Amino acid sequence: MILNKLEQKLTRLQHKANDVVNRVRDRHIRLAVTGLSRSGKTAFITALVNQLEHAAIDGRLPLWDALRQGRILGARRVPQLNAHIPTFAYERGLDSLFGDPPAWPEPTRGVAEVRLEIRYRTRHPLRKHLGEISTLYVDLVDYPGEWLLDLPLLEMSYEQWSEQVREQLRRPELQALAASWLTPEWQATQPFAERPVAELAERYTAYLHACKQELGLHLIQPGRFVLPGEYAGAPMLQFVPWVWEMPVGEPADGTLYATLRQRFEQYKQHLVQGFYEQHFAGFDRQIVLVDCLQPLNAGAASFGDMQQAIARIMESFAYGKSNWWRRLFSPRIDKLLFVASKADHVTPEQHAPMVSLLQHLVRSGRGQARFEGITTECLALAAIKATEVGKGVANGREFPAIRGTSLSGESLLLFPGEVPPHIPPAQWWNSQGFDFQAFRPMPMSAHQALPHIRLDAALEFLLGDHLE
Repeated sequence: MILNKLEQKLTRLQHKANDVVNRVRDRHIRLAVTGLSRSGKTAFITALVNQLEHAAIDGRLPLWDALRQGRILGARRVPQLNAHIPTFAYERGLDSLFGDPPAWPEPTRGVAEVRLEIRYRTRHPLRKHLGEISTLYVDLVDYPGEWLLDLPLLEMSYEQWSEQVREQLRRPELQALAASWLTPEWQATQPFAERPVAELAERYTAYLHACKQELGLHLIQPGRFVLPGEYAGAPMLQFVPWVWEMPVGEPADGTLYATLRQRFEQYKQHLVQGFYEQHFAGFDRQIVLVDCLQPLNAGAASFGDMQQAIARIMESFAYGKSNWWRRLFSPRIDKLLFVASKADHVTPEQHAPMVSLLQHLVRSGRGQARFEGITTECLALAAIKATEVGKGVANGREFPAIRGTSLSGESLLLFPGEVPPHIPPAQWWNSQGFDFQAFRPMPMSAHQALPHIRLDAALEFLLGDHLE
């Protein structure tokens, strides 16, 4: 037993040592992928792995320099180092995509990862002395966007967070959804009781789910309430913001207010800080997927909520250029890619406005990032293309259109509408006429790389400098 434990410890140390060596040599990179609700991150990771595995044989990635130059020898999945983290369900995702009828992969509910080994011919003069063929290990880490949106809570007190929620509840549509947990009135000094508070937390959680599903909101806090995973039923997930009459003076231990505040702090310490230390602080590069189309469909309130969510995301990043010494001992994100997903759900001439809109949404945060030395980029892409470009005719005139199959199996040919190139003013919403439909995947061959739009541009931005 003791020998087994010693062997396991030595194996972990060896893996860690190898990881350190690879980081110093720029042979290892951790790419984190997250997204706001329904942005398609599971499809994105599935497509990224698929493109890398097919690159050397069936590569359709002209914007990826290393492949275009013939220097990519191949890529394959290899066992991940973090055995305590679930493996990303890549094969299951392909089964869905190649099914009859095709379907989108099931979204992941927590952290998952997959490791790839890329072999390539180096152009770097120093590395050539060690051998012309080099290896880059890429860890793709998938995690829920709700967890990223929780990070700003680390800088907030219970009182500040409660005030933020009170401000949100000024909106009539949120007040209506919140009625079940806003009443009856609670008193800050009343004794804490486990069961009533657990029931109150359940009603608050149902409210958060309704905000997400019925109103299409993205700024859902605390994020673990809607994606609890192994912590479902834990007391630190049983608290609510204080939206009733504030206490006078400092509430005594054991009162309702003091206990809710204590649980908020426990949530921050164990879940939010834990996520930061165990995962976020170790990421080298980050991809954030944003579906701009559904909020445009849903209206001004949903779009405004997406704006706030993106602003909070920009607050979450520990900026700082990652030189080799700091990357070894204190890794920091040095590249940040924002993706306007589902570019295939609009006609091609709308891709440029999609990028422009996303750039406006992240503008303030990008300025700070650039000042700190982090490189940012905005792209419009479709990780898995689900439509074809077509033409429609109305009143004897042609119009640009896309052709695809709805989630219910109906064949569609339509022009979804024009994407605004900047953040729309209030009066603009009265005249918009969007019809952004959801499409299911097209029938595809399992023997070819998945069809995409500009996924190669993402690969070049994320991996290009590591493949020199």
